[in-house]
Amino acid sequence: MRLNNGLHLAYSTNVHRGESWAEMFGALKNYTLAVRDRVCPHAPFGIGLRLSCRAANELSERDRFLEFQRWLGQNHCYVFTMNGFPYGQFHGERVKEQVYRPDWATPERLDYTKLLFNLLSQLLPEGVEGSVSTLPGSFKEFHPSPEQLKMMRSNVWQCVEHVARVSEQTGRLLHLGLEPEPLCLLESSAETMHLWDRLRAEHPRDERLDAHLGVNYDTCHFAVEFEEPQDALASLVNHGIKISKIHLSSALKVQPTPESREELKKFSDDIYLHQVVVRDETGNRSIYRDLPDALSWPDPRPQNPDAVPAEWRIHFHVPLHAPLAPPFENTNDHLLGVLNLLAEYPAICSHLEMETYTWEVLPPELKSQNVVEQLVGEYDWTLAELAERGLASR
Repeated sequence: MRLNNGLHLAYSTNVHRGESWAEMFGALKNYTLAVRDRVCPHAPFGIGLRLSCRAANELSERDRFLEFQRWLGQNHCYVFTMNGFPYGQFHGERVKEQVYRPDWATPERLDYTKLLFNLLSQLLPEGVEGSVSTLPGSFKEFHPSPEQLKMMRSNVWQCVEHVARVSEQTGRLLHLGLEPEPLCLLESSAETMHLWDRLRAEHPRDERLDAHLGVNYDTCHFAVEFEEPQDALASLVNHGIKISKIHLSSALKVQPTPESREELKKFSDDIYLHQVVVRDETGNRSIYRDLPDALSWPDPRPQNPDAVPAEWRIHFHVPLHAPLAPPFENTNDHLLGVLNLLAEYPAICSHLEMETYTWEVLPPELKSQNVVEQLVGEYDWTLAELAERGLASR
């Protein structure tokens, strides 16, 4: 949906099951339209479209594509951003570290992302930019070799060249957003700026880099890393890195007492990877690849009962609007800090996307009876916060 200052807001349809185009189209008809009717019934409704590689190939068939274009027009909807992070299966079975495969060292990742841009360029309304978010290279535990790292940069650059070419051909401004995430090749603002330095050295004075490659700033991910928006976001912008899209998302945080560690078990699932970043009372950080790994680590406090508990931040996207019962908290303060910066400098980024994809695995007390109610609640919360900052109309 269109907001003030040229901003656009959507929710990411990766919350819905849909590995085939038929399944995703069914979700749009059954859920997205129901959300639109509650949130934005009298104005064009923006869609953040998640397409698996299979669904993208199926949608590229002419008859299906034309049918979708007609459906968008008939239902006053438009697509301005796509989630190209999960390549394949994303719900209902074990995903974990497989979400990072194929990575950017492979031709499969490059070809899939180019296809998404081909589709998006034909769906975009006139005068609206288009963004695609993607994984930040690879997963660190895959231990990519120097040759693979070089191939990743080469493939990303080939994608930039493709995006620039499609932008010129269609008259649409398109950009790719790498999405830093804990334990990925890019997980911090510093690592991200270092990559840009390498790319700028390899492609000196090529304006296509800064025009068509940027960062998808996920507020959950940066909060889990204990970064502050006035530092992380400002550093990226001051480094000349485009903010392609902002994911409005919130992480789980807690002090790991014996009682809270027991309660945390309800957030442990067999589908997604929930990295845990720990900061102790001295400010030192450590990271666990998944929540069960953190929970299996012995609690040090029995040996030192007077020790101040560390703070755990867990990569588990929790609903934006639903308050958490003690001992849990969320990281909405990071998200709101980003909105404060956006209110002061609205040109930072025009694409906002809510991304609480964990609805199926949420503990029952955090889950609405249906996903439509969950999404409407997130829209109500987000629009109220945006309106308070002059970024949306009341």
